[in-house]
Amino acid sequence: MPFSTRAGGLIITITCLIMSSFLPTFSPAEEKRTEAQLGPRPLYLVNDLEAGALKEKLQSCAAGPFYPSDFSIGHRGAPLQFPEHTKESYEAAAQMGAGIIECDVTFTKDKELVCRHSQCDLHQTTDILLRPDVAAKCSAPFSPAQDGQKATAKCCTSDITLAEFKSLNGKMDGFNPKAKTVEEFVKGTSGWRTDLYAHNGTLMTHKESLALINKWQRKFTPELKKASVSMPYNGNFSQADYAQKLVDDYRNAGIDPDRVYLQSFNLDDIKYWIKNEPDFAKQAVFLDGRYRQVNPNNPASFTPTMKELATMGVRIIAPPLWMLVTLDQNGKIIPSAYAIEAKKAGLKMIAWSLERSGPLHKGGGWYYKSVKAAIKSDGDMLKLLDVLAKDVGVIGVFSDWPATTTFYANCAGQH
Repeated sequence: MPFSTRAGGLIITITCLIMSSFLPTFSPAEEKRTEAQLGPRPLYLVNDLEAGALKEKLQSCAAGPFYPSDFSIGHRGAPLQFPEHTKESYEAAAQMGAGIIECDVTFTKDKELVCRHSQCDLHQTTDILLRPDVAAKCSAPFSPAQDGQKATAKCCTSDITLAEFKSLNGKMDGFNPKAKTVEEFVKGTSGWRTDLYAHNGTLMTHKESLALINKWQRKFTPELKKASVSMPYNGNFSQADYAQKLVDDYRNAGIDPDRVYLQSFNLDDIKYWIKNEPDFAKQAVFLDGRYRQVNPNNPASFTPTMKELATMGVRIIAPPLWMLVTLDQNGKIIPSAYAIEAKKAGLKMIAWSLERSGPLHKGGGWYYKSVKAAIKSDGDMLKLLDVLAKDVGVIGVFSDWPATTTFYANCAGQH
């Protein structure tokens, strides 16, 4: 229910985030224009900004209303507070106005597509280790910390069937490397996240995620994850089969290709879709994993070049946040050479991932590494977001808490 509070000299109305178990039922047309429920965090960030034009502009939007925006992309749903890639996480992202929601796609032992960030992360994102009958099938069982060695385990979707996968519950991503017992191992949630909503995470197949996101009339951005098993899997499931199976789920569900943003770090997957599924490839996103080799301020290090990528048929490129920005001699955040070259080549850009770094008072960590000196508070993520939108020209930003990007998009006209 709404309540009023005073912030920055303005009376603002904050709508509390309604838990997914109390979701209202709307017709598709009504859902599309349902107001987003942002909660207090966006205004906390605005009030944390230093005084200036950006703060004044964002404060002027405090009362809303706020609506879903394609600029706001739910990264694994809303995993800042909800277990990633669960029904509850996706619903929270939709409530917060994410216009596009991500399912990272991998496959089970029986080659069914499911939503997980990695094929082998079940030991840290689900309760599999607390289920002895299923845990017995893990690639590597739990091993306690001892003699200076960290606790370990390895449980993959390819270790278990779809039915076994669906019997698990999602939990917040993380594990305790000092654990002596399984019960200690699964308690690894970062201190700046929460387990408040982590006790009934409903795991999702790709088809289930598609149906849920479609119910909300949002768009889809499935990422074809790298297989942890050798391909072709079991000798008859090739990488091409895997890439095709992903597209087939949308076609069989009657989803318009214009609502789908296929993703992959594997350029060969993008090329496969360009050649075999041109309608779906029009919005395929090349996730740029070259950050270990590329210097974002030295175009000579870009292999292939932005122009070469465009010639291959790539239309959208998505690097981490820090690759798109740098600091000028006065310490101001500006577009990097990477961003400038991508724009010259006609490539659209998406950035990842906001709200994934915890408190920013120490510079923000990896996602902010190129602009660390300019990041002194949580509110400074809005300075970065403003540069990404207005100066770099990204078409969307992945966020672990889509309320933040939805708020900015509505205020800045990024729809």
